[in-house]
Amino acid sequence: MRTDRSPPEPLARGVRGLLILGGTTEGYALAEALSERSDLRVVSSLAGRTEQPRRPCGESRIGGFGGIPGLIDYLRAQRLDAVIDATHPFAATMGWNAAAACDALGLPLLRLERPAWQPQPGDDWQQIDDWPAAVAALQRSGARRVLLAVGRQELAPFAALDAVSFLIRAVSAPRPLPAFKDARVLLARGPFTLVDERALLADERIDTIVCKNSGGAATAAKLRAARELGVRVIMRQRAPRPPTTLATDVQAALAWLDTNVSKPSD
Repeated sequence: MRTDRSPPEPLARGVRGLLILGGTTEGYALAEALSERSDLRVVSSLAGRTEQPRRPCGESRIGGFGGIPGLIDYLRAQRLDAVIDATHPFAATMGWNAAAACDALGLPLLRLERPAWQPQPGDDWQQIDDWPAAVAALQRSGARRVLLAVGRQELAPFAALDAVSFLIRAVSAPRPLPAFKDARVLLARGPFTLVDERALLADERIDTIVCKNSGGAATAAKLRAARELGVRVIMRQRAPRPPTTLATDVQAALAWLDTNVSKPSD
């Protein structure tokens, strides 16, 4: 697997370089769709926050770049010609860094982002902007049994709620786990089915779900199960992203590539 220190591959004549900032379902699907393209050298970059991440098709690297200057240096050293930001909707810092680096180098940049979930009739949602607001909402509502699906690195604000029993669902174990008075960790990776989500909420007597508006199908079943069972949802909204061209699916990203990343002149 490629790292920051790896030397650039020599590009064949007529080949352009593309960096996919990935780790999402969309990033993996895009890398797979491009795996047979002989006119593109594609490098997928993963943040490395998940233990033993799934490797995308083709060339890849794991880890940060060292901020905007490091990303600029990497794009130059690897002779890459375009960037597609397919990071998680809540990986906000990387999005701003990508925009700044591409602006500095004059490189085309696309944001590939799945649409956000929207509340449906029968939903009991409270939409909030940060975790302190979520904590306050839990206190006001008198929640007692909460499914906490916010990622293993953002648990600390909830640990002070001694009157709440938390079921923490995460892909990897939190290390260390904050000092909750009453919490269990459930390690699981989506996609999750409606049948399983309905059973989980019922068996655990969950009255509230706290989650991020990540969008996509892999973890959406919990929202339908919550609607059916009358479970409250406290939903964190996405932070603003830098203004750039947006694609909401892989096919739109492929069309953008064909239009904006042409072969170099012979």
